[in-house]
Amino acid sequence: MLFTEPTFLFLFLPALLGLYFLPGRAHRNGVLLGASIVFYLAGGRWFTFLMLGSIAFTYRIAIAIDRRHGQPGAPRLLAVAVGVNLLVLGVFKYANFFADNVNALALVLGVHPVVVPRVLLPIGISFFTFHAISYVVDVARRDADAQKHPVHAALYLLLFPQLIAGPIIRYHDIADQLATRLVGREDFALGIQRFIIGLAKKVLIANVVAIPADRIFAMPVDQLTAAHAWLGVVSYTLQIYFDFSGYSDMAIGLGRMFGFRFPENFNYPYIAASIQEFWHRWHITLSTWFRDYLYIPMGGSRVAPWKVYRNLVIVFFLCGLWHGASWTFVVWGLYHGAFLVIERLGLARRLRSVSPPIAHAYALLVVMVGWVFFRADTFGQALAFLKAMSGFATGAPTAYSAAFYLDRETLLVLACGIIGSTPLLPLAIRRAQERLAAEGTPDVMQWSAGFATTAALMALLLASILFIAAGTYNPFIYFRF
Repeated sequence: MLFTEPTFLFLFLPALLGLYFLPGRAHRNGVLLGASIVFYLAGGRWFTFLMLGSIAFTYRIAIAIDRRHGQPGAPRLLAVAVGVNLLVLGVFKYANFFADNVNALALVLGVHPVVVPRVLLPIGISFFTFHAISYVVDVARRDADAQKHPVHAALYLLLFPQLIAGPIIRYHDIADQLATRLVGREDFALGIQRFIIGLAKKVLIANVVAIPADRIFAMPVDQLTAAHAWLGVVSYTLQIYFDFSGYSDMAIGLGRMFGFRFPENFNYPYIAASIQEFWHRWHITLSTWFRDYLYIPMGGSRVAPWKVYRNLVIVFFLCGLWHGASWTFVVWGLYHGAFLVIERLGLARRLRSVSPPIAHAYALLVVMVGWVFFRADTFGQALAFLKAMSGFATGAPTAYSAAFYLDRETLLVLACGIIGSTPLLPLAIRRAQERLAAEGTPDVMQWSAGFATTAALMALLLASILFIAAGTYNPFIYFRF
């Protein structure tokens, strides 16, 4: 069930809000847990039982780890908890990838291939696994006490706004909220506002730029020209940002409606002036997860320089593999890891000494080249795109020039996407508000400003609903991870 489906918007969410805000509070976690199970069941089907079994295992073993803290058996229990979760992830996400690579090697060696049934991927399993691992590790580290209430523990792992595609939430950040939380009128209004903004980012921008991106990446590689390649990459660069940040905005907004404060997941990553800064702004909850649960335990930056570089490469190798069971994702991760190493070797210092536009252009170019590997189905396609982007591909004759993919709607949305990926609009609004406050604007002017904001949000909501009703392209990219 997508947040952008009519079933969710006009049936699931209204019914859930009605049940949740019935008089009394004792029932609320139970209502949310039941709704989360229904939400996952709509898309996960039989995998829901796998998820519930994993939750029961994580719940019990976290309590056992908590009780045995400081005893010899505690580290073994933690290893079992982490190992079982990784095993489930490995079987369902990487078994076919492993078998395909083994069979490719077997073909070269002339031996019999390995026969492995095709394994379907449970939706959201990567996010769920990272939640479960962070929970048991936090309990083992004494950053949090094990949750004894089964409904509270299950709700943390299964809470529907962040279940499918994040943000990745640490248990200790919302442990108190699971037990007690209040939803004030302002919180609920802010949640609705954030949800509408996320919905508009997804439906009005990501879905529109996805059309030229998908069509160009589906072209025969011998027909690519520089114009095709750059239009495809620019479109995909905007698509993946507005798709994923839009989902995160909707998740944060939904959480706020029910009293939860989720961490921010994006902070205008495309204005970064280095790859280091990019990863402080892009998918923040994932990068901090890898930092706290992998990079720092390996020694982080406190070890010899060569070990720091090794740690970075390992972390980003796993980051790429986490995104998908494909060597193109692995190369994307290693590519980013390599630039982080290069920046530590001295490039970051040079970037601080050049003008900001040059540093920004460098970071954006590196990121966009990386997105080619992230989006391409094969290495051959990725290399063909890079060749075309570099101007070395003439392109075979085709009836579809780059201009064919650029109608007025697409051009407008591309422009809005470029502006919307920067903080220019929020900054302008904030300055206008500060100016009105400093000038002691009469109440009528402040009321007018509030009315204009509400009207703009309602316009975005109406436009999004119209686009959804029109049956436009509507998947979430990150659901595949």
